[in-house]
This record gives sequence, structure tokens and C-alpha cells, in this order.
Amino acid sequence: MRIRTTLTRMWLTRSAKPFQFRNEFDRRLPFRECDALGLYIHIPFCESICGFCPYCKTLYSEAQCNRYIDALLGEIHLVGSRSKQKKQVTSLYFGGGTPALAASRLGEIIEAVRRYFVITDGIGVELHPDNVTVPLLQTLQKAGVTRISIGIQSFQAKYQAMLGRTAADPAALAAALRSVPFQTVSMDFIFALPGQRFDDLRSDIDTAFTSGANHIAIYPLIDFTFTKSRIQPMPKKEKRQLLDRLTAYCLEQGYVRSSIWTFAKDAGARYSSMTRDCFLGFGCSAATLLKDQFKINTFSVEAYCARIRQGLLPTALTLRFSLRQRMLYYLFWAAYSTEIHADAFERFFGVPLSNMYGAELALAKRLGLLTERGGIYRMTSKGAFYYHYYENFYTLSYIDKMWGILRREAFPACIRF
Repeated sequence: MRIRTTLTRMWLTRSAKPFQFRNEFDRRLPFRECDALGLYIHIPFCESICGFCPYCKTLYSEAQCNRYIDALLGEIHLVGSRSKQKKQVTSLYFGGGTPALAASRLGEIIEAVRRYFVITDGIGVELHPDNVTVPLLQTLQKAGVTRISIGIQSFQAKYQAMLGRTAADPAALAAALRSVPFQTVSMDFIFALPGQRFDDLRSDIDTAFTSGANHIAIYPLIDFTFTKSRIQPMPKKEKRQLLDRLTAYCLEQGYVRSSIWTFAKDAGARYSSMTRDCFLGFGCSAATLLKDQFKINTFSVEAYCARIRQGLLPTALTLRFSLRQRMLYYLFWAAYSTEIHADAFERFFGVPLSNMYGAELALAKRLGLLTERGGIYRMTSKGAFYYHYYENFYTLSYIDKMWGILRREAFPACIRF
């Protein structure tokens, strides 16, 4: 697995130079030069820990959560105050963990963000199904939230039990969402669980859209080595057949495909915290992507709070890209949206896409992975599967290793890939 991803990286970056993350950070983040900048805030607290979830999280304590929010506000002021003028950003997303556990302070956090940034395209919050109540939704709406994403995973008891979750009530969800409407209501599901069939997922999709969702995300199960999950991944052939049938069904229903894993009732319903050219991350484990560097904050709540008390950024690791490495990262996430726009690539890098990756794009078209029209490369169904196939390798070769180390060490010295 590691050999496959290493050879692919070397080929696409035209270099044997590894991705090297070092324990260093800039005291001033150069975010003002970034267009289409997004914001992400991580709230790491949960009332219980799901075995399958790989994200940075810890058991909720009201006192610790309040200390953390105080530090989070400090990080926002520390970064934002370095700029003399407000910076326009596309969006703000809250993830976790369970951000709703800090619902009473989300308005305070959003107010701090608005002091330094102008949010042009909405605010999103991830929710546990138990959070979807009229009072809590009203609190979010009052704070300025316009999009929500509900982590259903499955409406079916057999898979909820497998994942260690309680079953969501579609009727209760529908009633609450009718009472407090949002621009986007997304529901997340996991596919490729043992024994899962197309009829199981079709039922989940239909139930989601009749329960108030106008957007769904259907993510594959990924077997991270550091989670407590013992669920066995589905074999490759079965997974491809399942993904192809899910895609065909959603397109037959007239849903808009907005990324490899997401479908919506209309193009205006969207939910994605990652598909941005650049983004700033605040909070434990939050990542920051700028024009020439990638940063990730410490995973330790206590170390995070201590850094902010010292007036320092809580960055654990920094990767300074070579030009080809940055291009590869850009194309990876552009492909996630199922489209690569040659003109957007050229605006970002100042060089035509065909000059840098013309041979690779021609090969991808020849293999039936992409089509091209007017400088827009669109992923085929076959291409979407193989994107997922390599994304799985990437996740287990890079993210699994990095997150595993960061869960053990607050500020590791160096990680190389």
C-alpha cells in the first residue's frame, strides 16, 4: 500500500522529495493573499465515543469545554488581529466531535469570527441525530447557522448496532426540520458495511429525503488502525458494484452529484468544509491550507489551551509544499468534486494545466476515467470508483499515520511520507 502511494506521489510531483511535516509554525499566517478562503472550527467533545470515528474527540465535560472555547476565541483573535482589514471568506463550518455540546456559545464564536472575516456563503454545523430538536435548531438559527449536517450513518437498527449508535427517528427529524428550516439539511451515511446491500442504502436515501434532507453524503467505511472499530471492510468488487448502483439510482432520481460521495435535490443545497482552494482551521486538530503550506493543530485539548495562554499558535506540524506537491494536493481535492476546471487551475498557479499534467489527463481519458469538454474534466463512474480506491490508500498511508501519531504526541518533531 505504502509503495503504491509513494510511487504515485513521485510520478505526479516529478520528484523523490517526500511530504515532510515539521514541528514549526509562522507567527503570522499569510491568509490575506488567498482567494476563495474557507474557515473551519473544531469542537472535539462527545457524550460517548463511536468506535468507527477517526476524528479528534474527547469525552464531554462542561468545565473543560468552556476552557476550550475560551482558548478557541483566543486563537481566533490571535490569527484575525494580525490583519488590518476584514478578509472575505466563502464559508464557516463547525465540525467535531459534537459541536452542539457548545451550542450556547456558538453565537459568541461566530461573533468573534465576524470581527475579522466577512462570511459570504453561509455557516454550517455538524449534528448528532439526538441534537435535532426544535430548541437547539432555533439556537443555531439565531446564531446565524444556515446549513446543518446530521450524522445518521444508517436508519436501520442492524447497522446502528454494528456502529454502536442509537437509531434515529425519521418522523421526529422531519417534524423538527419542518419547524426550523435551513438552507441545506445534509444527512451522512456509511456504505460498504459488512452484509450491506443496495436495497439497504436505497431505503436510507429515500428516508433521508422524505425526512427533511435536501442533501446526502454517503461515505465509505475506512478501517483506521487507531480506532476501536473491528468492522471488516467490504471487498473491492462488491464495493464498486454498490457505489455504481448508488450513483445510478441517485442520478435517475434527478439528484445533483456535487462530489464523489454527495448528492443533492438541487445545486443550491451543498455541504462541504474541505473543497476550498485555501482554508483556515481553528481548534484542536484543525488543518490550515494556504498557497504554499499546510498546517495542522495539536490534537491535545490541554496542550492546545496551554499554547493559546502563551500567546502562540497551537500548530503541531507544518508542511511547506514544493510547487508540484501543491498542484497534486489541489488536483486531489478538485477531483473529489468530480470536476477539474483548467481555467481555475491556471488562475491559481499561473500555468496551464495541460503544460503540467497533459500526459496524465490524456491517459485518464483514454482509460475512461475522465471526459473533457471546454477545458472542464469530468469524472466518469469508473473514475469515481478509482478515485475512491486511491483515496482509501491515501487515507491509510498518510492520514492514518499522521493522526495516529498526533493522538499520542501533542507536538511531534517530524513526520515524513
